[in-house]
Amino acid sequence: MDLRSYLRAVRQRWWVVLAAVLIALGIGTALTMQAQPEYASTVTFFVNTPNEGVTDAYQGNLFTQQRVKSYVDLLSSDRLAQSLAASSKVGLSTDAVRKRVSGSTETNTVLLQATVTDTKQARALKLTEALTKTFPALVQQIETPPGASQPTVKVELVNGPRLSNDPVSPRPARNLTLAGLLGLLAGVIGAILREQLDNTVRSTAILQRVASAAVLGQVPYDGESKTTPLIVGSAGQSLRAEALRKLRTNLRFVDIQEPSRVIAVTSATQGEGKTTTCCNLAITLAETGSRVLLIDADLRRPKVGHYFGLASEVGLTDVLIGEVTVRAAAQPWGEKELYVLTSGSVPPNPSELLGSARMTDLLRELRDWVDIVIIDTPPLLSVTDGAVVSVQADGTLMVTRAGKTTQAQVTAAVRALQTVPARLLGCVLNMTKASRADAYYYKSYKILAPDAASTARPDAAGPDDTLVAESSGEATSLPAPAQKPRPPAATPDRQSVHDEVPRAVRDDPRAVREDSRATPEPTDAEELRTAESRGIESRGMESRSAEFLAAESRAMESRAMEPGAGEPVEPAHARHASGSDEDQVTSM
Repeated sequence: MDLRSYLRAVRQRWWVVLAAVLIALGIGTALTMQAQPEYASTVTFFVNTPNEGVTDAYQGNLFTQQRVKSYVDLLSSDRLAQSLAASSKVGLSTDAVRKRVSGSTETNTVLLQATVTDTKQARALKLTEALTKTFPALVQQIETPPGASQPTVKVELVNGPRLSNDPVSPRPARNLTLAGLLGLLAGVIGAILREQLDNTVRSTAILQRVASAAVLGQVPYDGESKTTPLIVGSAGQSLRAEALRKLRTNLRFVDIQEPSRVIAVTSATQGEGKTTTCCNLAITLAETGSRVLLIDADLRRPKVGHYFGLASEVGLTDVLIGEVTVRAAAQPWGEKELYVLTSGSVPPNPSELLGSARMTDLLRELRDWVDIVIIDTPPLLSVTDGAVVSVQADGTLMVTRAGKTTQAQVTAAVRALQTVPARLLGCVLNMTKASRADAYYYKSYKILAPDAASTARPDAAGPDDTLVAESSGEATSLPAPAQKPRPPAATPDRQSVHDEVPRAVRDDPRAVREDSRATPEPTDAEELRTAESRGIESRGMESRSAEFLAAESRAMESRAMEPGAGEPVEPAHARHASGSDEDQVTSM
């Protein structure tokens, strides 16, 4: 494994690292809370030697530095502990006193620091006070040569004793930080070891290498598949549905010269999503306009009828024993040409029934009726039914669940198909973990159903309404189309004028010309009211109506100059109501 593989293993198994860190922090917290607080009392000694002159002082300093290192061990000796236990009278044994006293020195100096730690502040201070008297006396006794009255080394107290008010142990911040780092290291090591020891199929590369076949699809895990296993309704616009459509496309182009029309879908073990993939594959194939027949050949644990909500009392078993024809047993489903042949009654010998000559004849008959036949078969490693059906089909599609099916199981399933022998079209890696990038890209490019705003009536939109066009996840505001101007509402005066005009006159322009002979020449105001009362919907129509009225006015003036023009003329609508034109003229 390279560095990238290590990082991928840690990222995929982040929960292992998190669990290790939390466990380490919990242990560190428990130990910190259970530990008794300890207080420290310190004292500092200065070590020197008697000397004369500069040379003696330099040599004495080097000698003292070497001796100071030995005095650090002397502070934790049994001889000093016995003296302290006897002089301090704190009620501790020699071994207990020795564990409480420690020493340290600074580099290239002759300073010696002694520290006494105890769970009680008073006892720590009492031991330190006894140490200030016992230790110099012990050094003087040791460093005095035989027969001499003065020691070669002299120890003097220069600082202390000092007692700390805050406990020096435990230190929560230090303990928790150390515990977290140790947990992180343990988690990373555990994640890498788990990756090395994991023999399940977790990627398409592993599945392709183990099965020695092409991976035709990778279906991501969808939490809603438990309640809605079929890709219908809102589930048809999910990332899982799109992955199944990609599988449909890849499956149809496996062999363009001789496309597979009878496809068996199987898996190595149960619980890999074989039946759900089989049902949804049949639905996607039917969406292309093909006539598809889905057969539930898993006679031991049939589920196809349950998923589609169809009755399973009559099905494949009844067709194979000759009690009913396949066209009578197949049940249509949905608006497309999708037919479902359920399992029927559970037979005592499923393997023999599926491997019979009647099954071969049935598949041959179905080639003349439908375009594609999808067969749901049992797992290969559980029973032999799957291999029996696979050898009669044009090809087999094997479904493998990511993170559950082991590489050994996939190898055994492929070997079972090769033994029959059956043609393996490819594999499908099911229930994979979809990346956020794939989910985002599909969500930004999927087809959105029109909402109420987009399907509203055009005349209901205001002048400031806009249409939102969504493409690739970005909303673009477009100006709403210009609305056709509405005609102004008629006022009571104009409406009354409109009501006084007979309907026959409004509908027939010739009646207007005939009626205008007996009416006085209209004024400009009357022409305007008449045009508005006729419900003109645009200004262009109003202008054309004004020109028409002006032409009619000139025509009436010319008729007035003709002989007999002064005779009264019955209105046109009255003539239409009384009878023919000849009768009306006679009555005049």
